[in-house]
Amino acid sequence: MEHPDPNPQSGSAPKARGAVIVVAISVFLNFTGFTLILPVIPFLVGRYVAPEQVGLYVGLIVSVFALCAFGAAPVLGALSDRYGRRPILMLSLLGSAAGYFIFGLGGALWILFAGRMIDGLTAGNISTVYAYVADTFAPADRGRIYGLLGAVGGLGFMLGPVAGGLLGAIFPAAPLFAAALLTLGNIAWVYFALPESIARDATRPAWRWQQLNPLAQLAHVLGIAALRVPFGAAFCFFFAGTMLQSNFAVYLKDVLQFGPTGIGWVLFTVGVMDIVSQGLLTRALLPRLGAGLLTRSGLAINAVGFALIACLVFVPRIEFLLASIVIFTLGDGLFQPSINAIIANAAPADAQGLVQGANQSHTASISD
Repeated sequence: MEHPDPNPQSGSAPKARGAVIVVAISVFLNFTGFTLILPVIPFLVGRYVAPEQVGLYVGLIVSVFALCAFGAAPVLGALSDRYGRRPILMLSLLGSAAGYFIFGLGGALWILFAGRMIDGLTAGNISTVYAYVADTFAPADRGRIYGLLGAVGGLGFMLGPVAGGLLGAIFPAAPLFAAALLTLGNIAWVYFALPESIARDATRPAWRWQQLNPLAQLAHVLGIAALRVPFGAAFCFFFAGTMLQSNFAVYLKDVLQFGPTGIGWVLFTVGVMDIVSQGLLTRALLPRLGAGLLTRSGLAINAVGFALIACLVFVPRIEFLLASIVIFTLGDGLFQPSINAIIANAAPADAQGLVQGANQSHTASISD
């Protein structure tokens, strides 16, 4: 299979457009799958711990996932440079499906941890998709495509939590089994519909056992001077975001007494704003303002949203919550496609998987 020409003026432009449609559907299925489980995690964890410990153990489960992803994502990224994007993407999705299924089975607290560990050890689908886009599109187009994928992910984020909340109200583990089935469907979609983005005759980097060391991988990537500041900004952004995301459902449960359905509808609002901010605003503003300015603006707006969400403790009203989420997600939507474009454009062409894997490893959160 021929390597898609990133030049949009070439004859392979229709092939590239077709590939991004396939990738967008895969991203939609992925985001729908993992957001199905968000409204019910505190209630599943609450089966095995005291009510006052739910927030602690939800945070620990998220941290265990992130630790596993930190170790695995750079390795998977390097493997995708060597063996191709499709097999690594399917392997990562298979791990997610297995993790969801085990988490849904439950039976003991350690089984919940095991499910998220399996998911974390195969967490490479987002970085592989970003590397696929970098393979397929010219640097000037990548930010626009990342914004499009962010909007498609927002659509999944909009629908997944609502469906998860409705399913969770019937049976708390049902969203986990639904997520596993949806992810298996995503594997089939990738297998049949997604062409490989690395040409068979392309020069591929040799595999070295040192690549199993995530710290060495990260140090190697940070040896690229142009990546140091973007990686630092991404780390700070996602570190703060993970602290919120890991306990957001618990926060809503305790502050506003929301159940799974109410939490699902709040996350629906997040998805709507992702579509607006990444699908409309970022795609319109990026060519005019540039990735650097949008990155800085997104961080500033996101910080205001964080502060407002924290103030929900003092103003426990749904209207205040919704306004806070709109501002928070607006900043998020401006920042993520812009920083991803900066990182992809600074990465060497033959190390996109490695760089994107390292990026995912140090920004790992509840998503996979």
